[in-house]
Amino acid sequence: MRKTSVRLSVNINKIATIRNARGGNTPNVALAAKNTEAFGAEGITVHPRPDQRHITYADVRELKEIVTTEFNVEGYPNAEFMKLVEEVKPHQVTLVPDPPGVLTSNAGWNTIEHADFLKDVIAQLSSWGARTSVFIETDEAMIEGAKACGSDRIELYTEAYATGFAKNPEEAVAPFVRSAAFARDIGLGVNAGHDLNLDNLAFFAQEVKGLQEVSIGHALISDALYYGLENTVQMYLGKL
Repeated sequence: MRKTSVRLSVNINKIATIRNARGGNTPNVALAAKNTEAFGAEGITVHPRPDQRHITYADVRELKEIVTTEFNVEGYPNAEFMKLVEEVKPHQVTLVPDPPGVLTSNAGWNTIEHADFLKDVIAQLSSWGARTSVFIETDEAMIEGAKACGSDRIELYTEAYATGFAKNPEEAVAPFVRSAAFARDIGLGVNAGHDLNLDNLAFFAQEVKGLQEVSIGHALISDALYYGLENTVQMYLGKL
């Protein structure tokens, strides 16, 4: 039985990374997405980057036609990204402040410094029917800024929690408990992601009240190499 109502969205970028290493269409990204949903995942997340080193824009278009749960597209809202989102109209768009060429998302938005930019982007995304989420750290001023920009949700950047979990879980999760409560109080939904795994996920989901969704990719796909995709999705669902 599920311990919480937190939804699991699986980021399938790493499937595309393996495919792109060899070329061709093995492993098949679309089939992986279908199977991931069939095995119980409640959403599919992709993060197309400008160099398309893993998920490509063509993948996003194909996935839009087959994803039957929630389709979440992450990325930096440059002109190309926005054009893609307008075309595919995913259920949720998670805005991430990635500069070109970054290896992985490693910081949240400064929603005060970039307020005007984010307001315009979020207004456009909302007009296309997408729920919006801003990738952000635990600073309450930045969370309040996300609300002021018109976002529906935030996605808490959880690397600091994952790093501190082994040493002191209670101390590591405390800023996220506080920031999630603050976000809820001002009317924002709360997602989370980055470095969540089988060891640290259950504690985070139980402690952070009102958490709605976690997006997990690298750890889950890596675990699937050992345990198989179906078993791994079930293992992660069992932590929620």
